[in-house]
Amino acid sequence: MNVVLYSRVSSQGNRQSTQRQVAELERFAISRGYAIIGSFEEHISGKKRNSEREVLQNCITFCIEQQADMLLVTEISRLGRTTLEVLKTIEELHKNRINVYIQNINVETLLPDGRINPITSIITTILAELSNIEWQGIVDRLQSGRKLYIEKGGKLGRKTGSRKSKEKKLEEYREAITLLNRGYSIRNVAKLVNKSVSTIQRIKKELVDKNNRKND
Repeated sequence: MNVVLYSRVSSQGNRQSTQRQVAELERFAISRGYAIIGSFEEHISGKKRNSEREVLQNCITFCIEQQADMLLVTEISRLGRTTLEVLKTIEELHKNRINVYIQNINVETLLPDGRINPITSIITTILAELSNIEWQGIVDRLQSGRKLYIEKGGKLGRKTGSRKSKEKKLEEYREAITLLNRGYSIRNVAKLVNKSVSTIQRIKKELVDKNNRKND
């Protein structure tokens, strides 16, 4: 089996090293008799989007072009800044029949017959919950700031007569629309894109259901 290693640390320079991650992944690959055909190491903040992670993008491209059987990572967070980015990365690899091994939880995202491992869905749901908890702290601080702003006489909301165009909504909620079209539930989509359930319900009604009726 041909495998590729990907490791990442946040700090530039000598403060953090990918050496430990690489050593652990190499040890696992050797113990299974896998052939390591590539190894990618990246020093970049975990806050960066995947589109800004050049080494990760090169790694994915290499896996696809070289028809690797599996990508090895130490943690699932290495594959994206958010749960949605992790999902997209795994989905892209799955489309090319590439399995993903996550070392710290000892899980492969594909079963031996090529079907998706059901536990992968559970993991992404847990990630969504953790992401939601993290965002809740941000939301609480924003709400506190809004309250103070209103107490000082500030006004919130759109200006009278303002309304978002359909094109602007399609762009703003592009990720949510994609997940809804793939069959994700409204509640899960809300968690994955950090929007309220009522917002996703409205987007589904205005931009997904209407479009589907037109195509019928």
